[in-house]
This record gives sequence, C-alpha cells and structure tokens, in this order.
Amino acid sequence: MTTAIHFDNENQSNAVRDDLFQTEPLALRTFTPSQAVLAKSAGCYHWTPEGRRLYDFTSGVLVANLGHNPRSWMKRFSDYMGWKPEHVTGEGEGEYFDALTLTAYNAVTPIETEASKRLIASIQSFKGGNRCDKVMWAASGSEAVQKALWACLHRDSERDIILATRYGFHGKKGLAGAVTGSETDADRDPRVKFISFPRTECDDISKADDTLDVSVYQKELEEMWTEYGTRINCLITEPYLGGGGSYHPQVAYHKVLQDFCRAHDIMLILDEVQANFGRTGCMYAFEKYQIEPDFVVLGKGLGNGVPVAAAVGRNDVIASLKYGEASDTWSANPLSSAAVLATLDEFEGTDVMDNTQKLSQLYIDGLNALKETGIIAKVRGEGMVFGIECAELGGKTSQEVAIELVKTCYLGETDGDGIHLLGALAGNVLRISPPMTMTEAEAEASIALLNRMCVKLAEQLQGATASA
Repeated sequence: MTTAIHFDNENQSNAVRDDLFQTEPLALRTFTPSQAVLAKSAGCYHWTPEGRRLYDFTSGVLVANLGHNPRSWMKRFSDYMGWKPEHVTGEGEGEYFDALTLTAYNAVTPIETEASKRLIASIQSFKGGNRCDKVMWAASGSEAVQKALWACLHRDSERDIILATRYGFHGKKGLAGAVTGSETDADRDPRVKFISFPRTECDDISKADDTLDVSVYQKELEEMWTEYGTRINCLITEPYLGGGGSYHPQVAYHKVLQDFCRAHDIMLILDEVQANFGRTGCMYAFEKYQIEPDFVVLGKGLGNGVPVAAAVGRNDVIASLKYGEASDTWSANPLSSAAVLATLDEFEGTDVMDNTQKLSQLYIDGLNALKETGIIAKVRGEGMVFGIECAELGGKTSQEVAIELVKTCYLGETDGDGIHLLGALAGNVLRISPPMTMTEAEAEASIALLNRMCVKLAEQLQGATASA
C-alpha cells in the first residue's frame, strides 16, 4: 500500500488516516479495507468523526461483550479503583488524590487477590472447571498462552513436544506464535507438531448436529504417540477455530482430544481467549464443549475493554515455575483486576447470558438468510460469534467479495447507518460478533441492514458483469 485509505466525504477521518500512514507502519495493524476511524462509542454503536453511526459487529475483536462504555460496568470499575467524581473533574484539593495505585509491580493489592479468588470460583462453578485452581495473570492472550505452555514444559523437561491443532490462532509472540498456524508457516519451532481440526465436517451451521466420525482423529493422535511417546508434554487447542475461519466442531472432537490426553498424562490446554465470557452461549467454552481441561486461557472479554488475560490451571503444574518465571510489568495490575471484577459482577448479576440466547437465534436465522443474496455461501457459529463465508460472484473471487462487503457495510446507506466489520479471516470469512447486550430491536435492525448491504453489493457485482 503506497497511500492511505480514503473515502469521499470523510475529511476528518481521511486526515487521521493520513497521519497514521505517516507515523505508524502497516505491520502494526491487520488489514481492513475500511480502516474505520472511531470518534466515540456506546453500546453496540460506533460513531465516525463525521458523525456517521455504525453498528459494531466486532465488539473490538470479541472484547466488548457487555457493549461499549456501559454505565453499570463503569460505575463498578470506578468503585473498585476508588475513583470519585471530584477525581475526574479535578475539583479536589492538591495535585494528587488518594485511590488505588495504578501499578503494583513486586507488591500485592487486595483487589488482585480478590480478582484471583473470584475468577477461580467462577470457573469452578461450571462443569469442567474443577482442575483450574491457580491463576497466572497476563496483559495479552499471547502472554497467557505462553505462560500456560511454560508451566507444562517445566513440569517435565524430558517431555518437550507440544501438540497444536492446525490453523489455530494463539497469538503472535514467542511460543504462542509457535503453536499458531501450521507446519508450512515460517519460523517453526521443532518442538511443535500439528494435528487436524474438523473443518469440512462443520463448514456450515447446518452440519452442527451431524455425527462426527472421530476415527480419523483418534488414529492421528495414536500415530503421534507411536512416534513421540512420552516426549509429548501438552496439547493446545481452541474451542473453535477463530482466526482460522470460524469452524465450530461437534462436541465429539474435543472429547477425543481429552481422552487421548488423559490416557497418556498429557496436559490439555484450552485457549478460549476468543470464546470466554459467554461468546459460545455458555460462560466458558469448556462447558459448551463438555470437557475438563488442565488449563484454560482467558482474555479479550475478560476485561470488557481493559487489557487483561489469564492462564488458569492446575496448581501442581504451575508450581514447577520458580519465582519470577511467569512475572512481567503489567500482569495482575490493579486496573486490570478492577476490570475483571466489574465484568464478573455484570455476568453474575444481570441477564446477559439469557439475552445472548435470544440474540443467538435471531442471528442464526438472519445470517442464514444471507445465502439467498448470493453474497454468502456458508454460515458458521454459535452463541454470539459467527463467521459468514463469502461466495464468488460477478467475476470476483470470494476474497474480493469479502473485501467489497466490508467496504459496502462501512459506507452503509445514504444518510443512514453502516456496519463496522473487521478484515476477512482465512481470506474470505467475515466475523459477526456484536456485543451480547444489544436489544432484540437493535439485533433485528442490524441484521436487516446487513441483508440490504448484501443485496446492494450483489446487484452491483452482477450489474458490472452484465455490462461487461
């Protein structure tokens, strides 16, 4: 890309994009054809500097599960931090005010221990969470994944092989990057061996109740055991392939993985950074997929917008790490701890999960109807996280159609709303993951708008083909 992205009638946004282009590298961002500039947000909406309203179909990449800037969450968060109105307005006496510290490295705050206790209690209150009795906090999902892997590898230095499901996404840093993708990616760690994840068997939501033939996966795992035996230390997987194209497998797949791990004393790590706190329709994805992992990795929605992640797992395994081996500057900082507590309060004290179930069916029905437009070929998902796979149309590849749909949705209707989408996953899949607190009316209106955008784009692509 040699110039910044521009759109007509967006002078303020274009100026921001120009400044960004001059001051930051492309490598700092993931590709999106819209590069939306967000001036403010509330609930399930963003607004551009020009005042256009966009439905947020991303939740800031599965982060704002409770919506943007919810008042009740913000009050809880502020209370935990000890912030008062005069602190914000600057009307108090003196240059400083008394409140919870923002940083507590190499020290402990009561709010950190409260967050740890509350999170463990929450996980263990759901079927499948019994093994998770210790928390390693982190600032990002990548770091939490790395800490879980470190703990497992330190448990037994003779067991150095990590199994990872192919085309998964666990992060870009260190070992998290090493277990992401597949064997064909660059910079592979020789300790990581990849196994298959169902995709063809669950490439459309219509197959969700199909019986999965698990024999091929059982055979592959046993071949791994035959080749590497007791060198196999742990197996890391996602509940569903998020970055890999939103493939949501039948429950039987994860049970096969668990049975294999139990039979051979292999640690099972479930990376539900993208899936935790309600996205799959259950509070935690291990409950939805009916397994009991040795480690659960959490992030994104865990703090509803404040950066925080955690690897929660077996104390006897985590104990293999010595002082400082899982520490860093920001882990368990008070700001993150307050965010976790406020988020737990909301999930435990409101009807957000009941609302998620209602919204889920609306989106399943609405997204499936998009197939009639010719723009969407397949729909996958559960709870409030979906992937819509674009079709080839009007002489354009499915990837080109996906790019055009992101732009069409961003520009929206004349003098009306638009939709904020991220760039395509796996080339041609667009993720649909709005906040789980939106009203049914907002859901219905946003789905109807998406349908109109698909119809509009289909007409444009087919008209271009006809005129050619």
